[in-house]
Amino acid sequence: MATAATATAGVREHAPRPALGYAMVIAAATLFGINGAVSKVALSSGMSALRLTEARSAGAFVGLTALALATRPASLRLRPGEWWRLAIFGVAGVAWVQLFYFLAIDRLPIGIALLIQYLGPLLVALWVVGVRDEPVRRRIWVALAFSLVGLALMVQLWRGVTLDGLGVVFALIAAVVFAMYLLLAEREVAGRDPVSLLAWGFFFATVFWTFAQPWWSFPAGAAGSTVPLEGRLAGLHLPVWALVLWVVVLGAIVPFVLIVGALRHVPATRVGVVAMLEPVVATVVAWIWLRQSLSAAQLAGAAVVLVGVALAQTAR
Repeated sequence: MATAATATAGVREHAPRPALGYAMVIAAATLFGINGAVSKVALSSGMSALRLTEARSAGAFVGLTALALATRPASLRLRPGEWWRLAIFGVAGVAWVQLFYFLAIDRLPIGIALLIQYLGPLLVALWVVGVRDEPVRRRIWVALAFSLVGLALMVQLWRGVTLDGLGVVFALIAAVVFAMYLLLAEREVAGRDPVSLLAWGFFFATVFWTFAQPWWSFPAGAAGSTVPLEGRLAGLHLPVWALVLWVVVLGAIVPFVLIVGALRHVPATRVGVVAMLEPVVATVVAWIWLRQSLSAAQLAGAAVVLVGVALAQTAR
């Protein structure tokens, strides 16, 4: 059995492969985008967004820990002084980014909340320049500008949406913790493989949710109910537990592993920009599946976001 030190050395010796990193982020953003529609259907059963997030965290913790034990059990060992960093990553980087996003969309249109949350990659770039004193290529700034303008077109800000002040505060906090998640993951993945890092992250997130929403009050009965898939698939029905299983596996475990794994190949600034594909995918899926209409401006906005992502991928 390999020691933790040997496993760590193997991680550090990994040669970056940018093309693979970008492909991983694109796949993760696609899964996150699809997960939005699946979560919306699951929430139609009466399960609250916070309870769904609690189940998502606990399920991801169990799945990732089982995967780590089956493949590299030594990778789960904690090194001296490491637990507090993993606790911060799990609570602030994993639990809070979901918590404040759901609090924001409870008071704001989902498009507005996503636009504000995706200020996170800009905060990452500002941190790298101002605190780390590292250069960021001019093309990254241009890519960020394109992506934010595209998101603004997609949510049609010029229509004069009246914003809830507390909702804006929640969305801004979500942007900050999203940036923290990218930066913390980039740091920790240098010495720990993505699966074990996320296993510990979701463990501490699950501990947080256990105190915030005790498990003995979880509405377990709702998991056995059956709901229609809505929109173009309204004729099909699935049990809520199957939708929750999708949210856990393809909406959490797989995309989170892809995002954190990508940080071994691509800097956090670029990962954040490419991750802006998520609202584009979510909008297109909602259009195809849930029959939510798209205007010409929204389609143009999606195209502008894609230009920004393409610029980020060429900034090597």
